[in-house]
Formats: sequence, structure tokens, C-alpha cells
Amino acid sequence: MFYLIPAVIAWFTAQGLKHLIGMLGRNRRIFGDSQSRLLPSGGMPSVHSATIVAFATYVGLVDGWQSGLFGLSLIFAAIVLYDAMGVRYASGRQGELLNKMAGSMKKPLSPIPVVHGHKPIEVLTGSLIGVVISSIVFFTTI
Repeated sequence: MFYLIPAVIAWFTAQGLKHLIGMLGRNRRIFGDSQSRLLPSGGMPSVHSATIVAFATYVGLVDGWQSGLFGLSLIFAAIVLYDAMGVRYASGRQGELLNKMAGSMKKPLSPIPVVHGHKPIEVLTGSLIGVVISSIVFFTTI
């Protein structure tokens, strides 16, 4: 169960940074794109990346880089990172385009919900947060 500690800390850290960056950036809204969405998807940094990389890094530090659990964690992390940058990013762009097209019709359709993915820099930043948090947790609890 202690494997989850750095992952949870990384999640809170990245989510807090995302809200801070959002408040200081263009939208200046505490809750992201919409006041009804407390945890918006997409944006800087990637919370998914921070969480899964923190978990995988901590497993590697505790169980060793050659352990089966680290190998499994690494594969799972790669899938999450790929999905955040590739599939979710592309589907978010497609959703925005569909909403734009639907709004320009003679009888506009209701907009579809759009889930945003991440740009590579957002995934990299989230991943770095995960490595740093796991390292801090590991080296302060030895």
C-alpha cells in the first residue's frame, strides 16, 4: 500500500500546479474550462503522467529496476503516456472540430463533451514531477 503514497502526492501536486497555472494564465478560472468541472482534463502539467510515473519510479526505487513489478509498472506507464499524448489529444481536437461544425449548421446541434489530451511538453513536465516526488519520498523515508 505504501507504493501509492508518492503517486497520490504527485497527483495532488500536479493538479494543484495545473490550477495555479490556469489561474495565472489566459482563463483565470479556478475550476478549469467550466465552473462545473472541478478536475479538467488536459493542460499543463499532465496529472496522469505525474501519477503513473511517480508510481513506476517508486516501484523501481523500492523493488529494484530489474523487478517484475517495475517492468509491469513501466509498461503500464508507457501506455498511459502514449494515450495522454496520442489518442486523447487527437480525440479532443476532433471533438472541438465537430462542435464547431455542428454550431455552423442551419439547425445547430448540442455540443458534445470534449476531453482534452496533452501536448508532449505537458506529459514531460508531469513525468518529471512524478520522478521528483518519488525520489523525495523514497530518500526521506529510508
